[in-house]
Amino acid sequence: MAKNENRYYSRKIHTSYVTTVISITLVLFMMGLLGMLILHAKNLSDYVKENIGFTIMIKDNVKEAGILEFQKRLDIQSFVKSTEYIPKEKAAVMLKKDLGEDFIGFLGYNPLLPTIDLRLKAEYATMESVAGIEKKLISNPEVKEVFYQKSLVEMVNQNIEKISFILGGFSLVLLIISIALINNTIRLTVYSKRFTIRSMQLVGATKGFIQKPFIVKGIVNGFISAILAIGLLMVVLYFALREIPELMKVQNLPMYLILTGFVLLLGILISWLSTYFAVRKFLRMKTDLLYT
Repeated sequence: MAKNENRYYSRKIHTSYVTTVISITLVLFMMGLLGMLILHAKNLSDYVKENIGFTIMIKDNVKEAGILEFQKRLDIQSFVKSTEYIPKEKAAVMLKKDLGEDFIGFLGYNPLLPTIDLRLKAEYATMESVAGIEKKLISNPEVKEVFYQKSLVEMVNQNIEKISFILGGFSLVLLIISIALINNTIRLTVYSKRFTIRSMQLVGATKGFIQKPFIVKGIVNGFISAILAIGLLMVVLYFALREIPELMKVQNLPMYLILTGFVLLLGILISWLSTYFAVRKFLRMKTDLLYT
């Protein structure tokens, strides 16, 4: 009979640990998924911003050597992501393809000017920076005109600010909920051991001695849960990249290292603190309250 009871309680304790690990894993997975979404949103916003740029119209009397020299000066500017020189002949071929007819044959000459397409670095794609860069470009003697879509720059920045605000608020709410869920799960696990804690107190065990195995177990559970959550995130990422190959353009290895480190640290830290406070609570609890 005693053997059966021991097996029953042993199985119950084992089940509670498995349940705790699964619960923490799911919570960390949701946090990691949100973190992945935020990081991808940041990379995607940078990608969109870096496709914002200028079309610099070069004066017709500037020789190609002078244009290439001007392009080199642009390439070393802090705000420049990339530049592409488009000679007037290439521009004519591109326009002819778009129009579907030979406009040069109709006009008798090529009216297009050589241009340089300039792409900005993401941090310079704001209305204030773009306006300042436009003035700087126009001041060059080789430049006739500068074109860019002001409405596009404004729209991109406004939408990114709104999305960042929404994701930031949602992240904070989910973090609070996650901490509460993990804390409650661990407290329930410790609650099932409250009589063991009291028995150890009665035989003279110190608080540190009683807390140590619980905290170690909590840290191990947090670590295992974090590893499982990271594994699930990698599976989700694999299928996302397989279904949406365009996401490869915004992938970043350091980003994933930061994310995995965050999930690992969060799992260990929350499990450790929750276990510590839960055990301390039962160490201070009066004997009568253990039965409630």
